[in-house]
Amino acid sequence: MSRREREQLKAKQKEIEERARRRKRLLKKGARWSLIGLVAVGGLGWLGYSIATAKRLPPTSMADHTEEIPPARILTTPMPLAVQKHMLEHADGKDTPGVIINYNCVKFRCPEGMVENLANIARSYGFVYLAPFPEMDVKIAVTRLGKILVLDEVDEQRIRGFIGG
Repeated sequence: MSRREREQLKAKQKEIEERARRRKRLLKKGARWSLIGLVAVGGLGWLGYSIATAKRLPPTSMADHTEEIPPARILTTPMPLAVQKHMLEHADGKDTPGVIINYNCVKFRCPEGMVENLANIARSYGFVYLAPFPEMDVKIAVTRLGKILVLDEVDEQRIRGFIGG
């Protein structure tokens, strides 16, 4: 083998090794980006699942409230969320924080007399409101500023304890 042939062979081997290194780098880079993409898609999927399966409940804060008062304390139509938030701040329009009892007889079967029982509880307090909330994912939710009580049936003792506590 001549010197020139040896140099050509060496150059060819060097070129083959360089191609292998480049291919290895590309594979590593591709694997890294694939992993990043997989983590991102997984994270977005988890976020979407969490949002889709999160229970919709009435508000317990007064953020984004409006300075409106509902037309009555016992309502037969849903109370807008911004108004609910305002009632949690002060049900009397001045100082006393309010309590709201929401019920959902659209998604849940409500026994006869349930709404009237809740209305009787609400009537016995000057700062408690009652309204349907067909979008929520529970049958009964009693809210006051920063707190919520979720029930599947009317439990007068628990509701009154929550209102007073």
